[in-house]
Amino acid sequence: MILIPYNMIYNSINKNKLPSKKKLVVFTGAGISAESGLSTFRDKSGLWNRYDPLKLASVGGWLKNPELVLDFYNYRRKQLLEVEPNHAHKLLAELENWFDITIITQNVDNLHERAGSSHVIHLHGELTKVTSSKEMLNPHCIKEYPLDKPILIGDKAEDGSQLRPFIVWFGECLYAMEVAIDYVKDADIFVVIGTSLEVNPAATLINYTNSETPCYVIDPSDLSNKIPNGFVHIKEVATKGVDILIDELTQLNKYKIFD
Repeated sequence: MILIPYNMIYNSINKNKLPSKKKLVVFTGAGISAESGLSTFRDKSGLWNRYDPLKLASVGGWLKNPELVLDFYNYRRKQLLEVEPNHAHKLLAELENWFDITIITQNVDNLHERAGSSHVIHLHGELTKVTSSKEMLNPHCIKEYPLDKPILIGDKAEDGSQLRPFIVWFGECLYAMEVAIDYVKDADIFVVIGTSLEVNPAATLINYTNSETPCYVIDPSDLSNKIPNGFVHIKEVATKGVDILIDELTQLNKYKIFD
């Protein structure tokens, strides 16, 4: 597997960000996009309760039946055209006016970007992109691909291999994990939104915060046995919880956000 610099896939930090802004790192999961109409994975009505993840989201499943895997991801890619960013996505984008924000997301949709967030790290890949089935991280093969254009058997990557979705499947390495850990360690404020904290290694990010860093979790579920001591748990769905978060950040920073 080819190892490539992180910034060959993602944009580096926006150089225009003011140095005086506090570093706000937000870790998001399927719960934030569920309110836009995208299915989650692990709850009672989630995708993995309806489909076998090893058949649809693993290297073994791809080798056994690539057409089935492509059908599944073509469906998910097309679904992105039918949904819009919700209030939570939009508010996080607006917060860039007050904070130096990095979004670290487990989601493979593009709703954060469409809402206006300028620095998004995708841990599990992106539905809007395709790559080589021979070398997933080959920078010459990773490219944007129209959501309304299905990926078909016979479509080739730049290296001549079958095109595949730019998605990290079960058993594959989270190529952006080390970079994400560095951002969490360096955060002035850390927020978790809409994740069950069950998917490892991504869920371990919460263990890399500094003891003095204010930390918040927005999720309606009982996460008492999953979040470390000191985290403020806002037990609401994302679109309601972000408004409460604004109040918390206003008190923390001693100035009003969204005058």
